[in-house]
Amino acid sequence: MKAKNRDQSLSDSRELDGSYDQLTDSVEDDFELSIVCHRPESMDKLQEQTKFTKKELQVLYRGFKNECPCGVVNEENFKIIYSQFFPQGDSSMYAHFLFEAFDTDKNGSIGFEDFVFGLSIILRGTINDRLNWAFNLYDLNKDGCITKEEMFDIMKSIYDMMGKYTYPTMQDDIPREHVESFFQKMDRNKDGVVTIEEFIESCKKDESIMQSMQLFDNVI
Repeated sequence: MKAKNRDQSLSDSRELDGSYDQLTDSVEDDFELSIVCHRPESMDKLQEQTKFTKKELQVLYRGFKNECPCGVVNEENFKIIYSQFFPQGDSSMYAHFLFEAFDTDKNGSIGFEDFVFGLSIILRGTINDRLNWAFNLYDLNKDGCITKEEMFDIMKSIYDMMGKYTYPTMQDDIPREHVESFFQKMDRNKDGVVTIEEFIESCKKDESIMQSMQLFDNVI
């Protein structure tokens, strides 16, 4: 039984990254199994659950396995990987929020499934799908609404990530001013919180937000 599970784990891993070769030596098999500790769902199942093709999933898995050889990534390593894309700023806090959004089962790690499920929504989801995902990112305590402080925490983390050396140089009070402006537009009934309905309605009426979301349509 162990040998059967071993062979299935290796087969599924190779199916995902497109590297299956019947001539692979058994020593290489043992090495790969020692690295791929977490076996993702089968290719067919991931295709059914996401909006990616088999080829796209293979490309994504190859990149994911390159950065995360054991098949999962914890928050500390996720921050290190993410910081490589924003060397001019401090991306640690935004990476924390992003990690929380991807870690849907709250087990402290992100597997390939978590990664592609979130990415499928961001890149291939409907407008409502994407806005719901964004709302969940901003709703830090997951109580179903966004407070002004939660919006500020996210906004400040974005400015920190972009760095203080952007041109033109941003003043420290800019994030707070932007939050005040956005919050006033979104909090339609002026009750001090933004609901999912208010969030989606306000975003759909904002041309710049809609244009920025369309930038993701052809990323892969």
